[in-house]
Amino acid sequence: MTTKVTRAVGVDIGGTGIKGALVDLEAGGLLSERVKVPTPHGAEPDDVLAAVRVVLATLGVTDADIPLGVAFPAIVKHGKTLSAANVADTWIGFDAEHFFEQGLGREIHFANDADVAGVAEARFGAARNVEGLVLLTTLGTGIGSAMLHNGQLIPNSELGHLPRPNRSTDFEAWAAYSVVEREELSWKKWAHRLQEYYSYLEFLLSPDLFIVGGGISKSADQYLPLLELRTPIVPAVHRNNAGIIGAAALAVA
Repeated sequence: MTTKVTRAVGVDIGGTGIKGALVDLEAGGLLSERVKVPTPHGAEPDDVLAAVRVVLATLGVTDADIPLGVAFPAIVKHGKTLSAANVADTWIGFDAEHFFEQGLGREIHFANDADVAGVAEARFGAARNVEGLVLLTTLGTGIGSAMLHNGQLIPNSELGHLPRPNRSTDFEAWAAYSVVEREELSWKKWAHRLQEYYSYLEFLLSPDLFIVGGGISKSADQYLPLLELRTPIVPAVHRNNAGIIGAAALAVA
């Protein structure tokens, strides 16, 4: 008789921080305090691996019997990172899953950070039991995205890198939350940029629901009501913990 796995560890590697926690896979919540360390300057593989070791040691979950999922800000195919968003270019074409498994001495499940956030919202949050096409976007240092159709993930969508029509920049460079901080935009001015972005996604994909994740989703009432869209748009239930929860959930999928 197979014992049901009810907990796993999720680690979410980002451009500015690396977060991890022990996750309840039945309730979709954290069983431990969230541990966060800064992403090492330059974010080279060896340095990121060392930081992940610190997170796991701080959590006290270095035991390989506890499943581990790792989320990373890159296109991930067959365990390899094919892009590098806010991390070193060394990661491009890098066999990252094997690298982490060798460095941690255990098997892991390795996936794109926005994709795992989408999985968390599909299983335990705003996309649960939603039929049709759901688009989750994470607004932070960049813009990540996850596409879900009838609850099933369509991986590596990278919709933040869509080029702005008749412009030289992509939407991430123009509308990510990091731009708000850098250019000191008001909520209203940022909402104007988000309006253009989400309207373009509507035109291209006709989704049934938008979900907005990332740390800034906690302030969703400041900017989401300023948008005029045909598609419902809601903040992520798990906000900045979605990556941790989704990574842990995929570790036992």
